[in-house]
Amino acid sequence: MKSIAGAGLLLVLAGCNAGPDNGALAEAEAQGSNDAAISGRIDCALGGAKLFDRTCTIAEMSSADGTILIVGRSDSGYRRLQVTTDGRGVVSADGVDPAKVTVIGDGVIEVAVGPDRYRLPANTGGAK
Repeated sequence: MKSIAGAGLLLVLAGCNAGPDNGALAEAEAQGSNDAAISGRIDCALGGAKLFDRTCTIAEMSSADGTILIVGRSDSGYRRLQVTTDGRGVVSADGVDPAKVTVIGDGVIEVAVGPDRYRLPANTGGAK
């Protein structure tokens, strides 16, 4: 009787070893980022935090220099990012900290400015 119960437990545990579908995860992340931006919220990790949460706001405005994104922080501060047309994504529109842009998935970039990181929807053209 013990061997039958043990075999059943092994079968149950064997079904748990399937790895994640990275394509599906990337697609879900891109869709979540797009939905968040539409609702005015984006994922951010502020002050060097390791984990992201959806507490930052995003708004878009037009200026003589092009499109500016205003990324609101939960501590009432904000950063201005200028959308570029040369393939860089965004650059810092103010302050001394440059914006470092990394493509993290299809349709999603991560922008690091100082100790803060933001995940923004972007037209990445399928780049990884």
